[in-house]
Amino acid sequence: MASHGETGASPYKHPYHLVEPSPWPLLGAFSGGALVLGIILLAHNGTWWMLALGLVATLATMFFWWRDIIRESRTPGLHSSVVRLGLRYGMVLFIASEVMFFVAFFWAFFHFALFPEHVSGATTPAWPPKGILTFDPWHLPFLNTMILLLSGCTVTWAHHSLLNNDRKGLIQGLALTVFLGACFTALQAKEYMIAPFGFTGGIYPSTFYLATGFHGFHVLVGTIFLAVCLFRAIRGHFTPERHFGFEAAAWYWHFVDVVWLFLFICIYWWGAGEIAHH
Repeated sequence: MASHGETGASPYKHPYHLVEPSPWPLLGAFSGGALVLGIILLAHNGTWWMLALGLVATLATMFFWWRDIIRESRTPGLHSSVVRLGLRYGMVLFIASEVMFFVAFFWAFFHFALFPEHVSGATTPAWPPKGILTFDPWHLPFLNTMILLLSGCTVTWAHHSLLNNDRKGLIQGLALTVFLGACFTALQAKEYMIAPFGFTGGIYPSTFYLATGFHGFHVLVGTIFLAVCLFRAIRGHFTPERHFGFEAAAWYWHFVDVVWLFLFICIYWWGAGEIAHH
């Protein structure tokens, strides 16, 4: 059981947090089902209202559920050291599952990049396939790489500021990280707008857009995650001893950075063919 000095008086005789009855798991299940059903209906007959309903309900569930978790974390006696350890294990396992998510995309890319004879309809096996114009990795992709690496430095600066009880440095570091994440998203949108190939242009565009697109989605999620942490830092929610919400966001952001480095090296540079070496 956590001591009173660490978390305040605990309402339980054990160190675990038993959550109050909540409508969010059930609502989340129905919202997720409506979202998937909406995607199917939109794809088959153009019906969009179910997708809109599912999306709004899912976002609302996420907002209110996480709001309750933040309130729990600030209630004395609920998030004991044992509970926080469990949260850390959960975040580690979540990131591990995300690693395997991207492994699938890299597997698909290398399957065709290393064995281009498997590309359907290829008369002369080559990678990238004949007729595909790729990006110059040393223009926008390299700029985005520098932006993400810099953002990794700024979020680390924010973390060290928090550990040293420097609230001003924490807020400045988080604000810069959120700004850099938004810059990355804007430049990736620009990259897609000038892309020399479309999503349906063959196996190379498909693997390219799936890998980089899902990474871009993760950057967007991470930016929102850090923006919430910035808001909480301004409100004074974090202390040097208790700041797992920010710590989890920083772990996630570093994971996003590492994935991008693999994407830049494997897809933009190595996988771009001759253009990358001119």
